[in-house]
Amino acid sequence: MSTVAVAAPNPARLVARSFPVDGRFDVLDCLAADSFVWLDGDRGFVTSGVVATVAPDEAAQYVRMIQHEARPDVAASAGPRAVGALPFAGDGRLVVPADIVARDADGRAWHTTIGGARTALERTAPPTAFSIAASTDFSRWQAQVGHVLRLIAGGALEKVVLARAITVEADRPWSRWTVLDLLRRSQPGCIVYADGGFVGASPELLVRKRARDVMARPLAGTATDAAALRRSEKDGREHRFVVDAVAGALAPHCTALQIEGPDALAFADLSHLATTMTARSHPATTVMDLVASLHPTPAVAGTPRALALDTIAALETQPRGCYAGPCGWTDRNGDGEFVVALRGAVLDGQNATLHAGAGIVEGSDADAEWRETQQKFMPMLQVLVRP
Repeated sequence: MSTVAVAAPNPARLVARSFPVDGRFDVLDCLAADSFVWLDGDRGFVTSGVVATVAPDEAAQYVRMIQHEARPDVAASAGPRAVGALPFAGDGRLVVPADIVARDADGRAWHTTIGGARTALERTAPPTAFSIAASTDFSRWQAQVGHVLRLIAGGALEKVVLARAITVEADRPWSRWTVLDLLRRSQPGCIVYADGGFVGASPELLVRKRARDVMARPLAGTATDAAALRRSEKDGREHRFVVDAVAGALAPHCTALQIEGPDALAFADLSHLATTMTARSHPATTVMDLVASLHPTPAVAGTPRALALDTIAALETQPRGCYAGPCGWTDRNGDGEFVVALRGAVLDGQNATLHAGAGIVEGSDADAEWRETQQKFMPMLQVLVRP
């Protein structure tokens, strides 16, 4: 998490108040320095302030214990939440924000506050000069891919997702408001997220839970040509690893699993093989239970999971942080949404760090996988590095 930890007060002593507000405003204009942001088309929310930080597996129970007072005309989705970006490796923490301003898909807007005061974020002039450096050069990348392919040929692994990082240095800090606004305009179909300085636009829904309805939409297999992607035996095999793993992870928590796909899903820059999976959760299951079971899928780690993670830790030159980790929110009912935090960057003053990965399977080629990572860097680079 990018937010400084705050001791968790007794939730039974907290009171959240929700009330409707006029929906004719841009929720992004509510951005503050410590905001968590979730923008999905016309719906979304922006937070401010920190009431508490909590362990992910305790988040729904903590929020449930907060007394909630709501006007009768407020949207049913209004209320306190726990939010945040969790690391790729490790447990991380979620934040219970003091202030949430949201709008749903029907245009209804609401405001929930737990004694918080919203502080406006100053908008700054954009940077105009940049330098870009890679933490992994192509020769090292070739060696890493070759090592993984030897493990696969020996039968130890079926897939490893290798990631590499680049850094961008600018002549002045980026404006988070501008970066988020450009992402939502340039990446339709993606969920735009921010947790402090960690910002991005993810095409991949890890899991969504509403009441007992569960949905996951794993992506694996990438190309610029959707038709070629559909025909690719290698990409199809890579995608099946992910679908099988997601089905297995959902099974202990859900019934009535339905699988539709895969098909090539086109975004602004790339197409991905996508499968839509729906199910009915067991009554006591929370979205955090599903996140813990699902993450990391073979779409961002590999299979078998344990050996893939060991291989990633041994080969990658820069820690992933929250890249490819779960990012999202949960409410008092244990419902919520999490994406896989892709196509993002960590903004730290005048510096930005970006990660991109590619799935290595039998038949992978280091040159092609390098080009794939270059393509995956582009959505964020086009936003950050502007004339």
